[in-house]
Amino acid sequence: MIARNVDWGSIHFVVFDVDGTLYNQRRLRLRMAGELIADAVARGSLTNLRVLHAYRSLREAIGEEEVDDFQASLMARIVAQTGEPAGRIEAIVSEWIGRRPLAHIASCRYDGLAELFAGLKRQNKAIGIYSDYPADEKLQRMNLSADYILAASDPDVGIQKPHPRGLHMLMQRAGVRPAQTVLIGDRPERDGDAARRAGVLALIRSDGPREGWLTFSTYSDPIFAALWAEEASK
Repeated sequence: MIARNVDWGSIHFVVFDVDGTLYNQRRLRLRMAGELIADAVARGSLTNLRVLHAYRSLREAIGEEEVDDFQASLMARIVAQTGEPAGRIEAIVSEWIGRRPLAHIASCRYDGLAELFAGLKRQNKAIGIYSDYPADEKLQRMNLSADYILAASDPDVGIQKPHPRGLHMLMQRAGVRPAQTVLIGDRPERDGDAARRAGVLALIRSDGPREGWLTFSTYSDPIFAALWAEEASK
């Protein structure tokens, strides 16, 4: 269902997913696909494509299995599937998943986010980031800042969504209760389920309704009006 109202007065902590939530992931992936294909042609090799395909599909599967200390298991599975050494895999992932997309991420950031973050800060609401991937540099490139940042790959988390461990840790660090927290994400089966398991309200960014979920399509939707009101009145 489309979200109409949230009691923002009772919310003290707003946690955001990153990929697909703060920026248009499809647009960025299309750009990266062009770079990857050009690189494969120039090298005359499909190794990078094979490794990245294995990395994405196996990471997704490990997330569904809720594997603890998932990084070690992920690397072992990629090595087994591709036959590439771990060092080579790490270099490919670092370049194509970590470094190169940063050049495009600012231009893929969703409209209205800077204003929403500013509205949250004006109302003294803490901002958290809960991502399956490291997020610090992504936030810097998008000119956004948060009070608390956690990634599933952090050593003290070690497990991906929908497991709620990272969300519990964020709330503990922020000193808030689940009833005072909202998680904004784009995947009901990951972000939404993590929120529900932690007792937190989930808002799902989606182009259309998702049965059983509160959704919004843009950051200028009416659900956020109360957070913009003070700025609009100036």
